[in-house]
Amino acid sequence: MVELSSAVESRRIAMLIDGDNAQPTLIEKMLTEAGKYGLVTIRRIYGDWTTDNMKGWKETLHVHAIQPIQQFRYTTGKNATDSAMIIDAMDILYDGMVNGFCLVSSDSDYTRLATRIREKGIFVMGIGKKSTPRAFVNACDIFIYAENLLAEVDIPRPKATKPPKKARADEPVLPELLPLLKSAFEMAVQDDGWAFLGTMGSRLRQLDPGFDPRTYGSKQLSLLIRTYSDAFEVKEVKSQDGPSLIYVKLRD
Repeated sequence: MVELSSAVESRRIAMLIDGDNAQPTLIEKMLTEAGKYGLVTIRRIYGDWTTDNMKGWKETLHVHAIQPIQQFRYTTGKNATDSAMIIDAMDILYDGMVNGFCLVSSDSDYTRLATRIREKGIFVMGIGKKSTPRAFVNACDIFIYAENLLAEVDIPRPKATKPPKKARADEPVLPELLPLLKSAFEMAVQDDGWAFLGTMGSRLRQLDPGFDPRTYGSKQLSLLIRTYSDAFEVKEVKSQDGPSLIYVKLRD
């Protein structure tokens, strides 16, 4: 855990926002979420600022020190920001200006970009809607669903104890939760049969970069695990010089 904290503190992140595929009302929460994994040193948003749909961003740019990048639409109905954002990302990557990226978009066109960044051994996270194609989600080290950044939503979230609702045709099906938790446990379990919750959380991100307890109605992984009391046993070990350590065991 000390190594992880040190890596986060030293990581410099470039946040690149596709203005056509992001919500300006979530910018503070997106910056906060990215800040959990490093210092956001580059902040750029791409779009055609001559169009009406970009007006919502204008009030937030100066407040959050985000640099707007103009990209005209050369063809009606085509997202013109893709190429400009990808070119800038590659320039930043090879200049060695950062050692982490945050790509804000729900567009599958950025899948190859995220893959290329990871191939260089650079951390990449994504932020987008739940409708984001799984290819883009899985190309990132971590993917945060924009819906989970909302303090309150009108659509009720599925509870872990209830069967998931049937997905719409345009909504990707999320991995089944209990099998996902069991797989992560098997990857994290120690010789004594217990798995450290922090390690289990890391393995969950490896199996599904878009995994987030908030997707299933829980603020923390420990609370989510406790909803499956028939499958998992949870214990807390008090620490003299820090917070209690949480361990998980699969019930027979």
